[in-house]
Amino acid sequence: MIYEEQSFNQDFIDDPELHQKIIDALPIPIFYRDLKGIYKACNMAQEKLLGLPKEMIIGKTVFDIQPTEIAEMYAQRDQELLDSPGDQSYEAKFRDAAGLLRDVVFNKAVIRNNQGEIMGIVGSVFDITERKKAERKLEKAREATVIAGAMMHKIRAGIIIVDSELKVIDSNEAFARVFGSEIEELYETIPGLHGAELKELVPDIIYKMFSSTLISGENMAERDLKIQNKLLHISVITIYKHRVVGALIRDMSAPSLVREEIISRAQRVNRKNLDTVQKIAFLLGDNASQTEELLNSIIEAYKYGDDE
Repeated sequence: MIYEEQSFNQDFIDDPELHQKIIDALPIPIFYRDLKGIYKACNMAQEKLLGLPKEMIIGKTVFDIQPTEIAEMYAQRDQELLDSPGDQSYEAKFRDAAGLLRDVVFNKAVIRNNQGEIMGIVGSVFDITERKKAERKLEKAREATVIAGAMMHKIRAGIIIVDSELKVIDSNEAFARVFGSEIEELYETIPGLHGAELKELVPDIIYKMFSSTLISGENMAERDLKIQNKLLHISVITIYKHRVVGALIRDMSAPSLVREEIISRAQRVNRKNLDTVQKIAFLLGDNASQTEELLNSIIEAYKYGDDE
C-alpha cells in the first residue's frame, strides 16, 4: 500500500497533463509567469478572459496582451512582489476579450523550485466589475437620499413617506405642524416620526387615501379636505408600487399659499377665461374675504366636497 501511494504521488508530479487538467477545471483565471514576466502556463478561464487561445498567451508578456499603461502597472507590481516575496492582492483594470475595461482583483504569490529559489509568479484574477457597479449605484443612492432628505426638510408643504405596513419612513416638520401640537411634540421626540403608525398621526379619511393607494398601486390620488378648520390639499403618490407611498400636504389656509393656489386653480378651471383671472388678481390685492369665497367656489367646481 505504501508503494502504491508513492507510485501515485510520483505519477502526479511527473504528469504535466494532469496538472493542466486540474487548473483548467477551475473557474477562476490562473496564470504563471517567469522572472522575465513571460507567461509559462495558464488555464482555460484565463484564455476566456483574454479572448486568446493558450498558444497565443504562452511565451508572451503582459505588454504583448494588455495596453501599455495597464501592462506597466502589472510589471511594477510583479517587481514589488519579487523584491518582497510573499502574498500580494490588489485591485486593477483589465482589458477583456471584448476590449472592455473590467475591474479585477489580482491575488499573486512567488513560486519556488526545489532548491527554494524563486522561479516566477503564480496568480489568479477575480472579476469584480459587477460588484463595483453595485457599489457605485449604492453610493449614488446614498448621495441622492441625503440630497432628497435635505430638500424635503426645506419645503414648506408637509411631506410624509410610509411603507407597506403604513409606518412612517420619514416626514418633515411642516407635516407635523399641519396636524397640531401633539404631533409636533412627537416629531421633536422622534425625528422624522420614523416608525410611527400613520393611523395615529392623521385623520381616518387621509389614512384611507394612503391605504387605498398602496393597495391599488395607482400613481396618485388627490383630494381637498377640511381638517381642524384648515383647508388641506392632499396628494398621495406611489413611490414604489404596493410598497412605498408618500404624500404632499398643503395647508391652503396659509396666506403664503392662497394667492398661488387661487391663480393655479382658476387657470385649471377655465384657462380661456382671461377676465376671470384678472378678477382674481384684483381680489387678491383688495378684498381678502372675497378671495376666500372665490377659492371655495373654485374648490367646489372640482367636486371634491367637504370632508370633516
